[in-house]
Amino acid sequence: MVQHLTGLSLRDLDYALAVAELAHFGRAAERCGVSQPGLSEQIRKLEAILGTPLFERGRGGVHPTPRGQVLLRQIAVVVQEARGLMQMARSQSGAFDGPLDLGVIPTLGPYYVPLVLRDLRREFPSLVLRLQESQTGSLLEALARFTLDAALIALPLDGDGVAAQPLFFEPFRVLMPAGHALAAHAALRLAMLGADDLLLLEDGHCLREQTVSMCRPPAPTGRTATPYRHATSLEMLRHMVAAGEGFSLMPALAIRDDPELNGLVQARPITDAEAGRLIGLAWRATDPRTADFERLAEILRRNAPEGTRSAA
Repeated sequence: MVQHLTGLSLRDLDYALAVAELAHFGRAAERCGVSQPGLSEQIRKLEAILGTPLFERGRGGVHPTPRGQVLLRQIAVVVQEARGLMQMARSQSGAFDGPLDLGVIPTLGPYYVPLVLRDLRREFPSLVLRLQESQTGSLLEALARFTLDAALIALPLDGDGVAAQPLFFEPFRVLMPAGHALAAHAALRLAMLGADDLLLLEDGHCLREQTVSMCRPPAPTGRTATPYRHATSLEMLRHMVAAGEGFSLMPALAIRDDPELNGLVQARPITDAEAGRLIGLAWRATDPRTADFERLAEILRRNAPEGTRSAA
Protein backbone atom coordinates (compact mmCIF):
# COMPACT_ATOMS: atom_id res chain seq x y z
CA MET A 1 0.00 0.00 0.00
CA VAL A 2 1.41 3.40 -0.98
CA GLN A 3 1.62 5.86 1.89
CA HIS A 4 1.06 9.45 0.75
CA LEU A 5 2.80 12.34 2.55
CA THR A 6 -0.05 14.78 1.96
CA GLY A 7 -0.73 16.70 5.15
CA LEU A 8 2.55 15.74 6.84
CA SER A 9 4.25 19.01 7.82
CA LEU A 10 7.82 19.54 9.00
CA ARG A 11 6.47 22.37 11.12
CA ASP A 12 4.18 19.94 12.95
CA LEU A 13 7.08 17.53 13.44
CA ASP A 14 9.04 20.40 14.99
CA TYR A 15 6.10 21.11 17.31
CA ALA A 16 6.05 17.48 18.44
CA LEU A 17 9.77 17.54 19.23
CA ALA A 18 9.33 20.72 21.29
CA VAL A 19 6.52 19.12 23.32
CA ALA A 20 8.62 15.99 23.86
CA GLU A 21 11.62 18.00 25.03
CA LEU A 22 9.77 20.45 27.29
CA ALA A 23 7.01 18.06 28.48
CA HIS A 24 4.60 20.99 28.38
CA PHE A 25 2.31 22.27 25.64
CA GLY A 26 2.41 25.88 26.84
CA ARG A 27 6.21 26.14 26.95
CA ALA A 28 6.47 24.34 23.60
CA ALA A 29 4.04 26.82 22.05
CA GLU A 30 6.04 29.74 23.45
CA ARG A 31 9.28 28.36 21.98
CA CYS A 32 7.67 27.77 18.59
CA GLY A 33 6.03 31.19 18.51
CA VAL A 34 2.43 29.95 18.25
CA SER A 35 -0.58 29.86 20.53
CA GLN A 36 -1.06 26.84 22.77
CA PRO A 37 -4.47 25.93 21.24
CA GLY A 38 -2.93 26.20 17.77
CA LEU A 39 -0.02 23.94 18.67
CA SER A 40 -2.30 21.41 20.39
CA GLU A 41 -4.54 21.27 17.33
CA GLN A 42 -1.57 20.66 15.01
CA ILE A 43 -0.31 17.87 17.28
CA ARG A 44 -3.76 16.24 17.17
CA LYS A 45 -3.74 16.44 13.35
CA LEU A 46 -0.25 14.91 13.26
CA GLU A 47 -1.39 12.06 15.51
CA ALA A 48 -4.36 11.47 13.19
CA ILE A 49 -2.07 11.31 10.15
CA LEU A 50 0.29 8.89 11.90
CA GLY A 51 -2.63 6.84 13.22
CA THR A 52 -1.41 6.74 16.82
CA PRO A 53 -1.20 9.05 19.85
CA LEU A 54 2.25 10.51 20.40
CA PHE A 55 1.58 11.83 23.91
CA GLU A 56 -0.32 10.85 27.01
CA ARG A 57 -1.95 13.92 28.53
CA GLY A 58 -2.92 13.97 32.20
CA ARG A 59 -2.61 15.72 35.52
CA GLY A 60 0.90 14.35 35.85
CA GLY A 61 1.99 16.26 32.75
CA VAL A 62 2.67 15.35 29.14
CA HIS A 63 4.59 12.15 28.39
CA PRO A 64 5.29 10.31 25.14
CA THR A 65 3.38 7.07 24.72
CA PRO A 66 5.48 3.92 24.21
CA ARG A 67 4.73 4.03 20.47
CA GLY A 68 5.27 7.79 20.53
CA GLN A 69 8.79 7.37 21.90
CA VAL A 70 9.73 5.25 18.88
CA LEU A 71 8.15 7.66 16.41
CA LEU A 72 9.64 10.77 18.05
CA ARG A 73 13.15 9.36 17.61
CA GLN A 74 12.48 9.00 13.89
CA ILE A 75 10.83 12.44 13.76
CA ALA A 76 14.06 13.93 15.17
CA VAL A 77 16.02 12.26 12.36
CA VAL A 78 13.61 13.58 9.71
CA VAL A 79 13.77 17.16 11.05
CA GLN A 80 17.57 17.10 11.27
CA GLU A 81 17.87 15.81 7.73
CA ALA A 82 15.46 18.50 6.48
CA ARG A 83 17.52 21.22 8.17
CA GLY A 84 20.65 19.74 6.68
CA LEU A 85 19.00 19.90 3.26
CA MET A 86 18.24 23.61 3.74
CA GLN A 87 21.82 24.31 4.83
CA MET A 88 23.19 22.45 1.83
CA ALA A 89 20.96 24.48 -0.47
CA ARG A 90 22.11 27.73 1.16
CA SER A 91 25.74 26.73 0.78
CA GLN A 92 25.25 26.56 -3.00
CA SER A 93 23.74 30.05 -3.21
CA GLY A 94 26.61 31.99 -1.66
CA ALA A 95 28.46 32.41 1.59
CA PHE A 96 25.87 33.00 4.31
CA ASP A 97 23.25 34.25 1.88
CA GLY A 98 20.33 34.34 4.31
CA PRO A 99 19.80 33.58 8.00
CA LEU A 100 22.59 32.36 10.25
CA ASP A 101 21.78 31.24 13.79
CA LEU A 102 24.83 32.14 15.89
CA GLY A 103 25.18 31.25 19.55
CA VAL A 104 27.42 33.05 22.00
CA ILE A 105 28.29 32.48 25.66
CA PRO A 106 26.94 35.11 28.10
CA THR A 107 30.40 36.14 29.35
CA LEU A 108 31.41 37.09 25.79
CA GLY A 109 28.34 38.19 23.84
CA PRO A 110 27.58 41.66 25.30
CA TYR A 111 31.23 42.71 25.09
CA TYR A 112 32.35 41.16 21.80
CA VAL A 113 29.37 41.02 19.44
CA PRO A 114 28.95 44.84 19.21
CA LEU A 115 32.59 45.08 18.10
CA VAL A 116 32.16 42.78 15.07
CA LEU A 117 28.67 43.47 13.75
CA ARG A 118 29.84 46.21 11.38
CA ASP A 119 32.60 43.98 9.93
CA LEU A 120 30.18 41.08 9.45
CA ARG A 121 27.65 43.26 7.63
CA ARG A 122 30.37 44.57 5.34
CA GLU A 123 31.81 41.14 4.54
CA PHE A 124 28.44 39.34 4.24
CA PRO A 125 25.86 41.89 3.05
CA SER A 126 23.18 39.23 2.54
CA LEU A 127 23.68 37.71 5.99
CA VAL A 128 20.71 37.78 8.37
CA LEU A 129 22.27 37.19 11.77
CA ARG A 130 20.08 35.63 14.48
CA LEU A 131 21.80 35.63 17.87
CA GLN A 132 21.22 33.25 20.76
CA GLU A 133 22.91 33.57 24.15
CA SER A 134 23.40 30.51 26.35
CA GLN A 135 26.00 28.55 28.28
CA THR A 136 28.44 26.31 26.44
CA GLY A 137 26.64 23.03 27.10
CA SER A 138 23.33 24.38 25.81
CA LEU A 139 24.99 25.83 22.69
CA LEU A 140 26.63 22.51 21.85
CA GLU A 141 23.29 20.73 22.31
CA ALA A 142 21.65 23.28 19.99
CA LEU A 143 24.35 22.64 17.37
CA ALA A 144 23.67 18.92 17.59
CA ARG A 145 19.91 19.53 17.21
CA PHE A 146 20.48 21.70 14.12
CA THR A 147 18.86 24.71 15.85
CA LEU A 148 22.17 26.59 15.75
CA ASP A 149 24.59 26.99 12.85
CA ALA A 150 27.68 28.09 14.78
CA ALA A 151 28.74 29.34 18.21
CA LEU A 152 31.30 31.68 19.74
CA ILE A 153 32.66 29.84 22.77
CA ALA A 154 35.79 29.18 24.80
CA LEU A 155 38.12 26.43 23.60
CA PRO A 156 38.99 23.59 23.89
CA LEU A 157 35.70 21.73 23.55
CA ASP A 158 34.58 18.41 24.96
CA GLY A 159 32.64 16.14 22.64
CA ASP A 160 32.71 14.83 19.10
CA GLY A 161 31.17 16.10 15.91
CA VAL A 162 32.18 19.74 16.33
CA ALA A 163 34.77 21.59 14.27
CA ALA A 164 36.36 24.78 15.64
CA GLN A 165 38.77 27.52 14.72
CA PRO A 166 40.55 29.68 17.35
CA LEU A 167 39.97 33.44 17.02
CA PHE A 168 41.84 35.22 19.81
CA PHE A 169 43.23 34.84 23.32
CA GLU A 170 41.45 37.01 25.87
CA PRO A 171 43.51 37.72 29.02
CA PHE A 172 41.90 37.76 32.44
CA ARG A 173 42.28 40.69 34.80
CA VAL A 174 41.71 40.91 38.53
CA LEU A 175 38.81 43.17 39.47
CA MET A 176 38.85 44.24 43.13
CA PRO A 177 37.25 46.81 45.40
CA ALA A 178 39.10 50.10 45.73
CA GLY A 179 41.58 49.85 48.58
CA HIS A 180 41.86 46.04 48.39
CA ALA A 181 45.25 44.70 49.52
CA LEU A 182 45.94 43.40 45.98
CA ALA A 183 45.62 46.93 44.59
CA ALA A 184 49.05 47.77 46.03
CA HIS A 185 50.59 45.82 43.11
CA ALA A 186 50.73 47.16 39.54
CA ALA A 187 50.45 43.57 38.21
CA LEU A 188 49.62 40.26 39.82
CA ARG A 189 50.57 36.61 39.58
CA LEU A 190 48.02 33.85 40.04
CA ALA A 191 50.00 32.60 43.02
CA MET A 192 49.31 35.91 44.79
CA LEU A 193 45.54 35.43 44.64
CA GLY A 194 44.05 33.94 47.78
CA ALA A 195 40.67 32.27 47.73
CA ASP A 196 39.15 33.66 50.93
CA ASP A 197 37.24 36.49 49.23
CA LEU A 198 37.10 35.12 45.67
CA LEU A 199 33.78 35.71 43.90
CA LEU A 200 32.63 33.32 41.16
CA LEU A 201 29.92 32.92 38.57
CA GLU A 202 27.30 30.26 39.26
CA ASP A 203 27.62 26.67 38.04
CA GLY A 204 27.36 26.12 34.29
CA HIS A 205 29.53 29.04 33.18
CA CYS A 206 32.83 27.95 31.65
CA LEU A 207 34.42 31.10 33.11
CA ARG A 208 33.66 29.78 36.58
CA GLU A 209 35.51 26.54 35.87
CA GLN A 210 38.46 28.46 34.43
CA THR A 211 38.61 30.70 37.50
CA VAL A 212 38.44 27.73 39.85
CA SER A 213 41.24 25.93 38.00
CA MET A 214 43.49 29.00 38.18
CA CYS A 215 42.74 30.22 41.72
CA ARG A 216 42.02 26.80 43.28
CA PRO A 217 39.56 27.86 45.98
CA PRO A 218 39.08 25.39 48.86
CA ALA A 219 36.33 22.85 48.57
CA PRO A 220 33.22 23.23 50.76
CA THR A 221 33.78 21.77 54.22
CA GLY A 222 30.17 20.89 54.95
CA ARG A 223 26.95 20.06 53.17
CA THR A 224 25.76 23.69 53.22
CA ALA A 225 29.05 25.53 53.66
CA THR A 226 30.67 27.31 50.75
CA PRO A 227 33.99 29.19 50.76
CA TYR A 228 32.85 31.76 48.21
CA ARG A 229 29.89 33.76 46.95
CA HIS A 230 28.68 33.58 43.38
CA ALA A 231 26.77 35.69 40.84
CA THR A 232 24.48 34.82 37.94
CA SER A 233 26.18 37.20 35.46
CA LEU A 234 29.35 39.22 34.94
CA GLU A 235 27.45 42.45 35.54
CA MET A 236 26.21 41.21 38.92
CA LEU A 237 29.72 40.01 39.69
CA ARG A 238 31.04 43.50 38.91
CA HIS A 239 28.55 45.07 41.33
CA MET A 240 29.38 42.56 44.06
CA VAL A 241 33.03 43.59 43.71
CA ALA A 242 32.05 47.26 43.84
CA ALA A 243 30.07 46.56 47.02
CA GLY A 244 33.29 45.32 48.63
CA GLU A 245 32.38 41.64 48.86
CA GLY A 246 35.64 40.42 47.30
CA PHE A 247 37.63 40.16 44.08
CA SER A 248 37.16 38.16 40.89
CA LEU A 249 38.77 37.32 37.57
CA MET A 250 37.18 39.15 34.65
CA PRO A 251 37.73 38.75 30.89
CA ALA A 252 39.57 41.72 29.40
CA LEU A 253 36.65 42.68 27.12
CA ALA A 254 34.34 42.95 30.14
CA ILE A 255 36.63 45.45 31.92
CA ARG A 256 35.32 48.84 30.91
CA ASP A 257 34.97 52.32 32.31
CA ASP A 258 31.71 52.60 34.20
CA PRO A 259 30.95 56.10 35.52
CA GLU A 260 28.66 54.66 38.18
CA LEU A 261 31.47 52.51 39.58
CA ASN A 262 34.32 55.03 39.28
CA GLY A 263 36.34 54.96 42.47
CA LEU A 264 34.68 51.75 43.67
CA VAL A 265 36.62 49.13 41.68
CA GLN A 266 40.15 48.70 40.38
CA ALA A 267 41.58 46.27 37.82
CA ARG A 268 45.06 44.77 37.61
CA PRO A 269 46.68 42.65 34.85
CA ILE A 270 47.93 39.13 35.51
CA THR A 271 51.43 38.27 34.36
CA ASP A 272 50.90 34.48 34.04
CA ALA A 273 50.72 33.61 30.34
CA GLU A 274 47.93 31.06 30.89
CA ALA A 275 45.66 33.54 32.70
CA GLY A 276 42.99 33.91 30.06
CA ARG A 277 40.82 31.98 27.65
CA LEU A 278 40.96 31.06 23.97
CA ILE A 279 37.84 32.18 22.12
CA GLY A 280 36.85 30.23 19.02
CA LEU A 281 34.15 29.69 16.42
CA ALA A 282 32.55 26.24 16.45
CA TRP A 283 30.17 24.48 14.05
CA ARG A 284 29.07 20.96 13.17
CA ALA A 285 31.86 19.02 11.50
CA THR A 286 29.33 17.66 8.98
CA ASP A 287 28.07 21.09 7.89
CA PRO A 288 28.71 21.55 4.14
CA ARG A 289 29.52 25.24 4.76
CA THR A 290 32.83 24.45 6.46
CA ALA A 291 34.80 26.60 4.00
CA ASP A 292 32.48 29.53 4.74
CA PHE A 293 32.88 29.09 8.49
CA GLU A 294 36.65 28.98 8.07
CA ARG A 295 36.49 32.23 6.09
CA LEU A 296 34.32 33.78 8.82
CA ALA A 297 36.83 32.66 11.46
CA GLU A 298 39.68 34.24 9.49
CA ILE A 299 37.80 37.55 9.27
CA LEU A 300 37.12 37.52 13.01
CA ARG A 301 40.73 36.53 13.71
CA ARG A 302 42.11 39.42 11.63
CA ASN A 303 39.91 41.81 13.58
CA ALA A 304 40.77 40.62 17.09
CA PRO A 305 39.55 43.23 19.60
CA GLU A 306 41.93 45.58 21.36
CA GLY A 307 43.18 44.07 24.59
CA THR A 308 43.28 40.52 23.17
CA ARG A 309 45.88 38.54 21.25
CA SER A 310 45.20 37.05 17.84
CA ALA A 311 45.24 33.27 17.67
CA ALA A 312 46.98 33.32 14.26
